Order: sequence, then C-alpha cells, then structure tokens
Amino acid sequence: MYYEEYGKGAPLLLIHGNGGSISSFRKNIAFFAARYHVIATDSRAQGKSEDHSDSLSFEMMADDEAALLSHLHLDSAYVVGWSDGGIIALKMALRHPAKVKAMAVSGANLWPDSSAIKQEEWRRSKAYYDTSFKKKWGRINDRNEWKLFMLDWSQPNISADSLANIKCPSLIIAGDNDLIVEDHTKLIAVGIPNATLWILKNSGHGTLLEHPDEFNRRVDEFFRNSSGLPAGNK
Repeated sequence: MYYEEYGKGAPLLLIHGNGGSISSFRKNIAFFAARYHVIATDSRAQGKSEDHSDSLSFEMMADDEAALLSHLHLDSAYVVGWSDGGIIALKMALRHPAKVKAMAVSGANLWPDSSAIKQEEWRRSKAYYDTSFKKKWGRINDRNEWKLFMLDWSQPNISADSLANIKCPSLIIAGDNDLIVEDHTKLIAVGIPNATLWILKNSGHGTLLEHPDEFNRRVDEFFRNSSGLPAGNK
C-alpha cells in the first residue's frame, strides 16, 4: 500500500475516490499539512498500490487504512474521505471505531441503486455493466478497472440502521449538484448520531476540488471544534 506523509501535528488520513490516487487531494494537502500530520494513501488497485486479488470490497480497504495507522504507530486519526473514500471512512468508523477521531465524508452512499445515485449516472453504469459483464479481462490493469467498476456497481451495502453505531464526530458533505441523491446524503447525516450536514452550493461531486478553499477551512474548523484542537494547530 503506497502512502505519503506531510506536515506535523495531529494525524489526518486522506482517502480518495474510485479510480483516483493521492493526486485527488492536490488542492488540499498543502493546507492541511500546515496544521496536521497528513497521511495520504493510494487505495488498493489504484495509484501506486498494487492488488492481485480477484475481489475487492470496502471492508478490505477500511481494514487497509486501519492497518496502515497501526503500522505508523498511530492510535487514531482524523479522516477525510471523498466518494469511495467516504464509504471507506464510514466503514472504518463501523469496523475500527477507535481509529477514527472524527471524519469528514463527502459524496458517499450506503447502497448502489438509483435511490442513492442519480438516475442518469446509474443508467450509464448499468449500460456499461450490460455490455461488459461477459468479457474476459486479461491484463491486470483491465482486471483492476473491472474490479473497481464492480465495487461501485454491487457495493456498498451499509444499512441505515447501522449508522447509529458510529460515535465519532461526523461532517457529512455533498454538492447541491452531486451525483449522490441529496435525500440520500441527508439520510446518512440523520442516521449518524449528532452528525453535521453540509451541502455545498454550486458544487458537483468534486466538492474538495471545485471549492477547495471553502472545503479546507470548513473541514479544519469542524475537526478543531469537535475535538478541541487549537486554532492553527501545528
């Protein structure tokens, strides 16, 4: 598992979305590195992290992130997860609650159907599945791309009721034009005890890239207010 570290301070783990890499946080790392010890990761089968298995799950990747924190001798960290990274953050909070001090989750969903994902996006995915599911993928890059597609096509499968077990301070984020249905994002925020909901105006799915200054400030403020970090923590 490939990762990079920046800055000093309280640990902050950054988890990217499907098909992404550490570069997804190119507009965020410098800001957070001035305040935190940033750990940015490439999830398995993406970026510089390899994966030769025949399956992929959000549970696997949540366990990867928790194992990395243990490898770095870190009891816990603040977590920022975007898209699939947000799902991984939710899974971490459920499977490894002691590892998550607080989390900011943007563009996550609990299940993969059209009640969670906007109809047009879901239809595009269904069309690709219908034309591709019988293909034989020879090259490892092609196999990984298919695994990543199937990850989002068939997962996650998180029950709304299970969110009540998340105890860490949680900021649930989406754009007002996100590919995640707004009512679904609200369902997540309502399901997590005392979670804070933030819908960014004039934003699509890429909240942290489309509005980086606002995103960075708001997430930092949330972590400081929820966990007692001093202003400008270094």
